[in-house]
Amino acid sequence: MGWLVFALGVWAGGWWLNHVLAHRPKTRLTRLAVPVIFGVTILVIWEAVVHGLEISPILLPPPSQIAVTFAAKTDILWEDFVQTVIKGALTGYVIGCGAAFLIAVAIDRFPFLQRGLLPVGNFVAALPIIGMAPILVMWFGFDWQSKAAVVVVMVFFPMLVNTVQGLQDTNAMQRDLMRTYAAGYWMTLLKLRLPAAMPFIFNGLKIGSTLALIGAIVAEFFGSPIKGMGFRISTSVGQLALDLVWAEIAVAAMAGSAFYGGIALLEKAMTFWHPSQRGRT
Repeated sequence: MGWLVFALGVWAGGWWLNHVLAHRPKTRLTRLAVPVIFGVTILVIWEAVVHGLEISPILLPPPSQIAVTFAAKTDILWEDFVQTVIKGALTGYVIGCGAAFLIAVAIDRFPFLQRGLLPVGNFVAALPIIGMAPILVMWFGFDWQSKAAVVVVMVFFPMLVNTVQGLQDTNAMQRDLMRTYAAGYWMTLLKLRLPAAMPFIFNGLKIGSTLALIGAIVAEFFGSPIKGMGFRISTSVGQLALDLVWAEIAVAAMAGSAFYGGIALLEKAMTFWHPSQRGRT
């Protein structure tokens, strides 16, 4: 009972503190403090509830046990991180987003391609990952190449659609102004249409950043060498080593958040002129 009362007190304290900060002037400190307090509150409540209700560590290990496992298995976690995130997710992300960008420019340059390629891309995007992954594993082997192929398929269409839409986000007056400067297609693309498309392009990049990690991990459930986050999660569940499973989940969450945050910071630096970025500190 004492643990549950403690959890209730922590929840109330975290709620009150975030309520106070929410009504303060928005600064970098308050923007950072609110999510940190929220996250710490969840972890403390999680720890207290597990001990208070005497939940078996096999069902739900407390954060303290996960932290101990994290510290003891850093070599395994790092090996899995390199295999899944660096080799599989990042490689597939770069190839998929890069190919989608180039094809989007081709579609913009030759409009007839839009009627042919976009329906095909929409069809591929609708395919379930659990159906594609086994096929791509058989095609490209059990190593990271097949996981990168799954990621390419997953990130390609969101990036393609956002880029095509962004390249069309200019009005007739702006295009006419470029014609008065005797600017051809490629000069108009570089000086007008590509800068105007940047918010859309970064939107596709941010969507792809979350899909890439999910795709790489899920693909490892259908065949993988004896390393990788998906492999470790599936085998650890069978061994009832849920603390290691949660440690892998923590690594995936931190990697995904850092990946998304890095793209968001790059977007802020490159699209500071856009209305969506104005007024942000």
